[in-house]
Amino acid sequence: MPLDIDPGVLADWRQDAPVIDLGGETMGTTWRLRLAAPENFDRDAIVEAIEARLEDILAQMSHWRADSVLGRFNRAAAGTWISLPPAFAGVMTAAFAIAEVTDAAFDPAIGAIVDLWGYGPVPVAAPPSADALAGARAVSGWRKLTFDADSHRLLQPGGLRLDLSGIAKGHAVDALAALLRERGCNHFLVEIGGELVGSGMKPDGDPWWVDLETPTCDIPPFRIALHQLAVATSGDYVRGRHTIDPRSALPVEHAMAVSVVHRSAMLADAWATALCVEPPEAMRERAICENLAVRALCRAGDHGEGRIEEWISPALAALLVVP
Repeated sequence: MPLDIDPGVLADWRQDAPVIDLGGETMGTTWRLRLAAPENFDRDAIVEAIEARLEDILAQMSHWRADSVLGRFNRAAAGTWISLPPAFAGVMTAAFAIAEVTDAAFDPAIGAIVDLWGYGPVPVAAPPSADALAGARAVSGWRKLTFDADSHRLLQPGGLRLDLSGIAKGHAVDALAALLRERGCNHFLVEIGGELVGSGMKPDGDPWWVDLETPTCDIPPFRIALHQLAVATSGDYVRGRHTIDPRSALPVEHAMAVSVVHRSAMLADAWATALCVEPPEAMRERAICENLAVRALCRAGDHGEGRIEEWISPALAALLVVP
C-alpha cells in the first residue's frame, strides 16, 4: 500500500463513474488503459491522443526505426551534433544519472552490443565472436557521449549506437499518465508491456490493484496498490542469459527478475533494468543503499539452476500490509 493518499485526486472521484477499458499496440507489445471515466468522456478522442503521443515517442526514441531521431543519431558521422526534442533530452538526462550511480549496470549507449546478440532490429543466427564483441565494446558506453543538456544536443563520437529499451517504455507510460491528467482523467491504470502507472481510485473506492507474477505455490501472491505509483519489471528468472550486462557485453550468468515500485515509471524501468544485471547479492546491496522498493525473484545456484527465491527490500517491506 502507498504510505499516503493524495487528496488532490479525490476531488473528482465518483462512485457512479463507468469503468472503461481501452488498448492497442505499440513498441512491439500492447498498451492497455482502464479508467473511471469523467463526465463528458470522449473515448475516440482519448484513443486518438494516446496513439498520437505514442507515435511521437517512437518517432523520437525507437531503436527499430531507421528514421527516428535515435536512428539518425546512430547513423550520424563522428563529430556530428544531433538536436534532441525536449522529451528525448529528459530521458537522456535520467539515463545518464542512472548509468553513473549504477556504475554502468544501466547504460543507454550499448546498441552496438545489443544488436550483435540479436536483441535489436535484425535477428542473428549465432552468438557474436570475441572480435566482434571487442569491436562493439570499443565504440560503446555512455561515458563516450557528450551531452549538452542546456541546448538538448548529443554528440556522436563515431560508431556509437543508443538503445533506450531499458528506459523508454517507462517514459512512455509516464507520458500517457500525464496525457490522461491533462484531459481530466485522474482515476486510471495504464500499462505498456507490463509496466504500469496507477492514479486515483476505482469507483468502488479501492485502489488499482496489480498482481506481480508468482511462479510457484511456495511464494505467496504479491499484490500492489498503485495509487500515484508505478511498477516496472525487468529480467527473467527462467532464462537469465537473455539479459546483457553492459559492463562485460555478455549475458548474465544468473536468472533473476526484478520489480521496482517508484513514483516514476521511467525511473522504475531504468532501475529494474540495472538491478537485474547485478548478481543477486550486489542487487540487494544496491537496492538497500538507494532505498528502492524492490521485489526480486532469483533462481538459486551459481548459474541459476536451483529453486526460485523471493527477496523484498526494506523500502518495499515498509509498504506491505500483511493480512
